[in-house]
Amino acid sequence: MKDGQNTTGGAAKAPPAAQLDLWGGIWLVVVLSSAQLVSQFLRSAVGVIAPNLVTELNINAAGLALLSSSFFLAFAIAQIPVGMLIDRFGPRRTMIWSTAIAVAGCIVFALGRDQNTLILGRVLMALGCSSFYVAPLAIYARWFKPKYFSTVVGAQLGLSGLGLLAATAPLALAAATIGWRAGFMIVAVLAALSGLIVLWWVRDDPPGAPKPEHKKESFRESLRGLLVVTRTPSFWPIFAMFVSNYAVVITILGLWGGPYLAHVYGYDLPTRGFYLLVLAISSTISVFVWGPADRLFGNYRTPVLLGAGMTLAMLIWLALAGKMNEGVLLVWFALYGLAASYAPVITAQGRALFPPQLVGRGLTLFNLATMGGVFLFQTAMGAVIEYMAPGQTVYPLAAYQVSFGVVAGLLALSIVCFLFARDPKLHS
Repeated sequence: MKDGQNTTGGAAKAPPAAQLDLWGGIWLVVVLSSAQLVSQFLRSAVGVIAPNLVTELNINAAGLALLSSSFFLAFAIAQIPVGMLIDRFGPRRTMIWSTAIAVAGCIVFALGRDQNTLILGRVLMALGCSSFYVAPLAIYARWFKPKYFSTVVGAQLGLSGLGLLAATAPLALAAATIGWRAGFMIVAVLAALSGLIVLWWVRDDPPGAPKPEHKKESFRESLRGLLVVTRTPSFWPIFAMFVSNYAVVITILGLWGGPYLAHVYGYDLPTRGFYLLVLAISSTISVFVWGPADRLFGNYRTPVLLGAGMTLAMLIWLALAGKMNEGVLLVWFALYGLAASYAPVITAQGRALFPPQLVGRGLTLFNLATMGGVFLFQTAMGAVIEYMAPGQTVYPLAAYQVSFGVVAGLLALSIVCFLFARDPKLHS
């Protein structure tokens, strides 16, 4: 189907997917997940070493939030051009180009000696990683039948979640032994290897399948396609849920969980890493559970509201509970990862809105919401904490309680918006 056809915004029937054998499908997901694994590590890596960075760089809460959230702001801004590149040049080529930028970002961050250089490194990492989620989704849309899409997305999120695990206790161990800078140089090498694997093994389209014609659109035509996406019924209510879905996890796992455990509970680096590892493991395993939830419930809406509602309850608990005992705190981290990992379902619901030629741009706009949401949530928490504890580098429990309450309020707003979304019929 050409780009100029069926751009009314209604969901069209996807082209026939290839009949992948089991091992071929698994291998494709594993290879593509290796790139997002690097992205998951980089976006979350500040959390466990945040107190160390505060001491080394002498920055306040707002500065720490900027250091972490700059990744997500740059990532979000990159989504629109990434969507255009995917639809014009194909997902594989887009991934290969961006890998080089990610490698450069890792090196700059590892060598940085001041806050601004570290922020530059974070921005380059983000630009490089900006295609590592949506480009694989575009490939899966061509290789797998639509009814398996949420399951495949869940598998990708689960496998790439190993990057989240690596950004917790393993990074804490590396920081305590070889130093965090050496750790990021190792990640630069691994990112380069991942790009070479994608270059060697991955193809955009199944063998024998007609390749989509990538029309060379003008900038105005590309923007027109984006407008078609944004005018699709239910786009904005689902967009609102994407703003909160990932942000509620990564705001704690990727930034404020480490300082919270250090300042409120007095935990050292390895212990902080352990608690964050529990959250990362729970999140990683749970995406496999949520992956087929749309088929289990027979719709997208119910599992999304179930996951979002449980996540909201967990945040309210954290905001009101005060200082918990260690056992209860550990249970909270485990249950929070379970509740908040419904991303495969909301992603499948969003993908179902668009015809094939707009899938790339549609998913990248939703990814823009995801990463922009993390920037919003992390920055909001930093602003609240800085307001309640100005000039301090060790923040009181009350500052964390209020900021967690703000996160809960933002999630509640997303849930209200999502109630206005229609529930597309599940694909067969």
